[in-house]
Amino acid sequence: MTNKFQITSRCGEARTALLSLAHGRVQTPCFMPVATTGTVKTLIPRDLEELGVEIMLANTYHLNLRPGIEVIKKFAGLHKLLAWQRPILTDSGGFQAFSLSSLCSINDDGVTFRNHLDGQKIFLNPEKVVALQENFASDVQMVLDECPPYSNDRSAIAKSLQRTVAWARRARLAKDKDQLAQFAIVQGGVFGDLRRECCLQLQELDFEGYAIGGLSVGEPVTEMREMTELCCQQLTDDKPRYLMGVGTPLDLVESVALGVDMFDCVMPTRNARNGTLFTSEGRLNIKGQRFAMSDQPLDKNCTCYTCQTTSRALLRHLFKAKELTVMRLLTLHNLHFYLTLMRQIRQAIVSQTFETFLAQQRQIWRRLDVDTTS
Repeated sequence: MTNKFQITSRCGEARTALLSLAHGRVQTPCFMPVATTGTVKTLIPRDLEELGVEIMLANTYHLNLRPGIEVIKKFAGLHKLLAWQRPILTDSGGFQAFSLSSLCSINDDGVTFRNHLDGQKIFLNPEKVVALQENFASDVQMVLDECPPYSNDRSAIAKSLQRTVAWARRARLAKDKDQLAQFAIVQGGVFGDLRRECCLQLQELDFEGYAIGGLSVGEPVTEMREMTELCCQQLTDDKPRYLMGVGTPLDLVESVALGVDMFDCVMPTRNARNGTLFTSEGRLNIKGQRFAMSDQPLDKNCTCYTCQTTSRALLRHLFKAKELTVMRLLTLHNLHFYLTLMRQIRQAIVSQTFETFLAQQRQIWRRLDVDTTS
């Protein structure tokens, strides 16, 4: 098996590691840009390589619709088709059952979607999701899970959890390609005992890694942190822990402190397209009138292409003029910021200064994120 997870340093619960996958090695803690349909919006693979992206995330539900499995099989997987030779993680479609709940129905067999493109019915079950991802040659394939919305209905969450575990068991039996990693997804809402139960049952199936799902779906940040910490304490130390769909810069730093290794989120790219940037001094909205005459870069401490070549005045002008170029420039900056943050986190862990780094990041971001959902 090519999938190996080697911890290289620790500082408290935070750790750095090397995750070896079929298409390359990933340094963790890592952030995976979201390429839902196979591309990070506005960017090309060369951009990602130059930014230092080691792994990106795509989505099984969307890729199954477009371009479709026959096209992907023609290219012997996603890597050749997407012109991307580094690792790819594919989500299973479980989150789409949550986000497209009005278009789908769920039972113990699987999920029936009404295709959001043309209304045709599509059925996904654990076995089909595994088969699709093995044809994708996904370095990491996520098993199909049920992601319930934030709720205080314990009985409903417990029922959902058992379905998730049953589907994980079926997915484990269906997996055929040993060189590809398969991660299970821990559910259980904000109920600690259910989260513990799910961790225990999934670890009996001996997956290559474990994701913490069902968070950042409307719960308060305090509960998200509590459930993240509980799962990290329950999950085995020698396999990667992936917090799905999270989040803000503070989310990333504080979750690494709890023991998380992997992250994904649309926040840096989606916010960029809406004119909101992350900087070393906090958030900045380029639409502001105060930037109309500014010759300063977005972030004087940033070394990205955008900050090295482009003024705030020009970026504001391009955004107001609805020029497509600005989306590329702002996306480059936000992803550079997130990836730089991850490198700083790894360096702080190695140098045993992570607690100081964490305190500094809290000072920058907490005034913006406290008492809000991510």
